[in-house]
Amino acid sequence: MIYLYDGSFEGLLTAIFEAYYRKENPEKILRNKALQQTLFEEYIHIPTDEIKADKVYDSIRSKISHQALQHAYYTYLSDFEDAGTWIYRYLQLGWKMGHKVDYHLADDRVLTVHNTSRKVFGESHLLLGLVRFKKLSSDLFYAPIEPAHNIVSLIAPHFSSRLADQNWIIHDVKRNMAALYNKVEWVITELDANPNLTVDEEEQAYQGLWKQYFESIAIRSRVNPDLQKRHMPRRYWKYLTEKQML
Repeated sequence: MIYLYDGSFEGLLTAIFEAYYRKENPEKILRNKALQQTLFEEYIHIPTDEIKADKVYDSIRSKISHQALQHAYYTYLSDFEDAGTWIYRYLQLGWKMGHKVDYHLADDRVLTVHNTSRKVFGESHLLLGLVRFKKLSSDLFYAPIEPAHNIVSLIAPHFSSRLADQNWIIHDVKRNMAALYNKVEWVITELDANPNLTVDEEEQAYQGLWKQYFESIAIRSRVNPDLQKRHMPRRYWKYLTEKQML
């Protein structure tokens, strides 16, 4: 038996609610997307119900811990197909053990969720220093990214504080979604992978100066590509101004 949900966090929590109250134990809880179904598995589509999701959300926070809720959410933001199943098994154990569940790292259910949560948090922290905004002709600042995990909602609060006086967009090109900020609040919305954007002329000049500065401060005899890739992984270079050719 496999539960399918719509891909939202509320949808996942609804699926967990249904598993408990139907007294079923699905083998997996997966995002409802194209998958190869087989004759030997039963697929059950779970419609999202915000009231049921809220009950599970509150239960995690009150009966397990706020930390467990955070681990579950960060794991949900990962791009791993089995993330929903991992969260379900972790919470099953959590409701039995309470807040002590996170001390049981020898249990694969706990260790898997902790490791996944750590990867998502780690990437969100790394991206804070690697997001590069471009000023558009519309006086809007735009930053494209392609993170391994769905971390836009984790980094948006940081930039809403740091760039509170600017209108900006952080665009997850890989997932066709973006965080939009209007000097008051930020929201997550869908955004086409190839938006029609015109970079401000002054911005182009600044980009050129930044590239020249980056090149000029480099001490050729001390360049360490391996160290650089550890601190600034190559998969992020595509949108780094200083890594584009002069």
